[in-house]
Amino acid sequence: MARVAARLSANGEQSSHPVDEVLPLPKLALYGFQHVLAFYAGAVIVPIIVGSALKLSPEQLVYLINADLFTCGIASIIQAWGIGRVGARLPLIQGVTFTAVSPMIAIGLGAGGGTAALLVIYGAVITAGLATFAFAWLPAKAFRAVMRLFPPVVTGTVITVLGIVLIPVGLKDAAGGAPTIADGGVPTQLAYAGGTMLFILVLMKFGGPFLRSIGILLGLVGGTVAAFLLGDAKFAGVGRSDWIGVTTPFHFGAPKFEWFPILLMLIVMLITMVETTGDTYAVGDIVGKEVDSETVARALRADGAATALGGILNSFPYVAFAENVGLVRMTKVKSRFVVVAAGAFMIVLGLIPKAAAIVASVPPGVLGGAATVMFGMVALAGIQTLAKVDLKEEKNALIVGVSLAFALFPATVPAYFDKHVSSDVSSLLNSGVTLGATAAILLNLVFNGLAGDDAPSAPRTEPAAGQAAERAEPAAPPVELPAQPVAAPAGAEKSVKADEAGTTAP
Repeated sequence: MARVAARLSANGEQSSHPVDEVLPLPKLALYGFQHVLAFYAGAVIVPIIVGSALKLSPEQLVYLINADLFTCGIASIIQAWGIGRVGARLPLIQGVTFTAVSPMIAIGLGAGGGTAALLVIYGAVITAGLATFAFAWLPAKAFRAVMRLFPPVVTGTVITVLGIVLIPVGLKDAAGGAPTIADGGVPTQLAYAGGTMLFILVLMKFGGPFLRSIGILLGLVGGTVAAFLLGDAKFAGVGRSDWIGVTTPFHFGAPKFEWFPILLMLIVMLITMVETTGDTYAVGDIVGKEVDSETVARALRADGAATALGGILNSFPYVAFAENVGLVRMTKVKSRFVVVAAGAFMIVLGLIPKAAAIVASVPPGVLGGAATVMFGMVALAGIQTLAKVDLKEEKNALIVGVSLAFALFPATVPAYFDKHVSSDVSSLLNSGVTLGATAAILLNLVFNGLAGDDAPSAPRTEPAAGQAAERAEPAAPPVELPAQPVAAPAGAEKSVKADEAGTTAP
């Protein structure tokens, strides 16, 4: 009853879409394009940072961006659509992981920079991707044993860390972009960010179900139009871009396989596995779909396949993007086929540099305003997962608190690892996600030991259909509806109030 009621608005109309629903083409296009805009900055920032650090030419940098978008599209379709036992079949967008940025720069600079450095990076990426793919095919018993490392206190902490680490990224864009921060930012860009955020919040407060579901998209479009009318949105780069740019395998040459870069990338993929595990459970709760170790295994197989494909198609390691988990929660559009549509858009953008240049023309303030809202939702998704945990227990509170402290250290003292640790170790540790996730796993082992099988999904207590007749309804545990108390439309709150007692969210 609770799940049905939560899908209904005040007038009884369905205002969210089940995960396996195929929406009409216009809605698929709108919702899919919204996912692309929401994820675009995060998608292109990694090749921009890495390419700039390796001193690539502008043409090579554009090629990296196109290759990244093209591969993102394929990877997202594999994850959301599913191919056999590969892909979680959940609305998860795949994007290049931020965790790999510092290690890849270290590998590239160690190889001398330029395209020669890319070949060493791609060798490590392909190997790590294949290793991740193979790991996710472990026998069920062995895989479940590994998944016991990730109970809700760990996955919730990691998702919260992701949101907290990402919020400053959105705020930097809101202030005009990272290069302007040292000079105090750009007031006009901050004004665009504030206007965009206000516009989105007004839509979420007063708009109908459909307008709320595309609030981020409308905010980005409205903010860009306002900036264009005021002369702050520049589209000159569109005219200089080519119409067609096809990504070909091994464009820069045959990959090189060296042991230390491979080892470094394997460690990176271990961290991304924690990210994907947390995101999979989070989005499963949001869309109301049971997530078990097999679902996580399918998601990790998609990560591994996408990462290996990325190395072949001149891109980088892939992970389920937490940014878009926040978007799913905000819009309540749960259909995985929306992500399939987003994947198709990304493939097109990867083939048409001119189209990508249009999207890239969104002013940083507008993008930062929308991103900050979504990144806040990512952190909230982690907090909701932690709501499953008994934080009155001091040991659980310590795990969360100390892990968050570790995650904030690189941002608080950014030069520490560069100054006091060897460059190889610094490239791995100088990341809030890496430190926070590692601390959460180790502290949980110290204080709690290994969790039971499929621990993150254990709090779900709905009886199986065959058991319904055997259990009297009053005696049954409260039905868990992880995401609905926050994801349901405003009008649904009254209809589910009686069923909400005792429930928690991811």
